[in-house]
Amino acid sequence: MAAYSERHYGERAWRLRRPRVIVEHMAQTSSARAVYDTFAPDLPDVELHELPNVCSHFVVGSSGRIFRLVNLRTRCRHSVGLNWTAIGIEHVGYGDGDALGDPRELRASLQLTQWLRCKFHIRVDDVIGHAESLSSPYHHELVPSLRRQTHGDWRHSSMRVYRRKLRHRGPCPG
Repeated sequence: MAAYSERHYGERAWRLRRPRVIVEHMAQTSSARAVYDTFAPDLPDVELHELPNVCSHFVVGSSGRIFRLVNLRTRCRHSVGLNWTAIGIEHVGYGDGDALGDPRELRASLQLTQWLRCKFHIRVDDVIGHAESLSSPYHHELVPSLRRQTHGDWRHSSMRVYRRKLRHRGPCPG
């Protein structure tokens, strides 16, 4: 991760210090186990063909169970341009509506995101969908061919709904 960070962000670091963004993802799988099995091997990722493999800090299952895959003080490759400052959360399912439409998964996701937000003093507006990565003020990518690269999961319209529900959870305790 330190070598990846040096290539992509200009600093040789693997520690996640002062995260400022939470990125919501859809795993494109039907189980948390399938997410783990995809991320666990120490192989080059299938998209960019470089180490480390893709990963995420958490997976939220359709049962509402939350699995932590990576220590919160470790950078994880889940969003080009944001891995230096972002926590990644995968959701079991194939589209935004799978998570938004599953009460147990959505409730667990909102609880986790609110806890992370409050722990790290992250603004609701900095809780973004993967598809919103390029619009984040924290987006920074040194590799020219990747500067405009993003994905389609958790579109802006879905994230407006998600952030509204997150705001309804109230402010972080003082």
